[in-house]
Amino acid sequence: MPDARPTAMVIAIDGPAASGKGTLSRRLADRLHFAHLDTGSLYRAVGLAVLRAGGNPSDAAQATEAAYALHPETTPLVLADPALRADEVASAASQVAIVPAVREALLAFQRDFAAYPPGNARGAVLDGRDIGTIVCPDADAKLFVTASVEARAERRLKELRERGVPVIYAAVLEDMRERDARDSQRAVAPLKPAADAFLLDTSSMNADQALDAAISFICSKTGLSDHCA
Repeated sequence: MPDARPTAMVIAIDGPAASGKGTLSRRLADRLHFAHLDTGSLYRAVGLAVLRAGGNPSDAAQATEAAYALHPETTPLVLADPALRADEVASAASQVAIVPAVREALLAFQRDFAAYPPGNARGAVLDGRDIGTIVCPDADAKLFVTASVEARAERRLKELRERGVPVIYAAVLEDMRERDARDSQRAVAPLKPAADAFLLDTSSMNADQALDAAISFICSKTGLSDHCA
């Protein structure tokens, strides 16, 4: 592996489900011409690989083997697989995510991605739940994207209905609250903002407004100027 590019910049974006961090991260990466990694999808990819091999996602050995099989050159194709959005894959992801060896493997993968952004990119945007606190604590800029649980439930409801999933708001809201509790109270890498993260509340923002606010912060934090106008 070549030496890390001294000019590579890392943007860490964390936040709860349906906060808008995924959309924001992708748009930031496009705007800045950085590489982008949705770290949550890595766990889904591991779970999907185990399922397709006929294995059990709760089997630590099988999950660990699948995690170490991920490769930076092929991961973009893996993460583009629509099967990752299936409910059974989400369940598998939650099972593999509690395996310490899986987290260790994916932690190394994420840090390598940040240090050596693919495509000769000059930087990387990583989004997840522990990027600024665990994966890249020395990131050049950190954002914690959030929104009220009611706003996030409305967004998830819209997303599910657009996919043809029959759901009601009350059920989505309750699921969102339970997920928030699990993510913030788990023993390993709990969801919380880094001490130096910029808190971006998107409850009343559209995607363009969130992008503008994020760009303004990143430019003030890093001195990046060519994409700040």
